[in-house]
Amino acid sequence: MAQIIIVAKIKIKEEFTSEIYPLLVDLHKKTHLHDEGCIQYDLHKDLEDNNSFTFVETWENEKCLENHMKKEHFLAFVKKTEDKLEALDISKLEKEEL
Repeated sequence: MAQIIIVAKIKIKEEFTSEIYPLLVDLHKKTHLHDEGCIQYDLHKDLEDNNSFTFVETWENEKCLENHMKKEHFLAFVKKTEDKLEALDISKLEKEEL
């Protein structure tokens, strides 16, 4: 099975940035601690927009990614951010072997 790469761009509604940012950090930490098959799970801040962040993730395979999305820390993040995000854009990629 091929590795799966996720690029998740998150734009937080300005009034919720101070509330949501710690949740991003917590998700990052708990994913590294508890999710099997997580090769990379990096959080990046947009240099031109203080309310925009991007997770760049690499998973061993699709099953590991699916398991991540069922974990309590991921589900809690989704619930706590509901209606507090301006935009969420997720790209699911597979590296081309050239």
